[in-house]
Amino acid sequence: SSSHVTSQGNRVAFGASIGNVGNIGPFNTDITLVYKNVFSNTGSYNPGTGIFTAPVRGVYYFSFSGFNVSTRSMDLVLMKNGEHMIYATNHPAGNRHEPATNGMTLQLVVGDQVYVRLRQDTWIFDNGNNHSTFIGYLLFPL
Repeated sequence: SSSHVTSQGNRVAFGASIGNVGNIGPFNTDITLVYKNVFSNTGSYNPGTGIFTAPVRGVYYFSFSGFNVSTRSMDLVLMKNGEHMIYATNHPAGNRHEPATNGMTLQLVVGDQVYVRLRQDTWIFDNGNNHSTFIGYLLFPL
């Protein structure tokens, strides 16, 4: 029974972009991307760290996207508690802007952390058009 879950606890959603920063990377190690330009957030996404923390046990949907200049690859990973879930990758393809996106439904328990990592030696780009985004929401509690 989920009677202990408040109605507010069932309303979990966020959407953010990296924002008007230009290129991020390449770095010689993986980094957690901080999607700091928040469009909506019921409180479980931290725009200072880029990390979403599940407030209730349930099934969640996440989507993430990136945009980059394809002289160098972009390799994004959706992470759950340090474990690689799914990837969105661009390979070098000349000098043009290339998007990549992916999404997945995940079953989470309270306190699980979900975030996007930029793999080492790759880069990502964003500007005021908000090409590079990270969203998530609770589909239903368990």
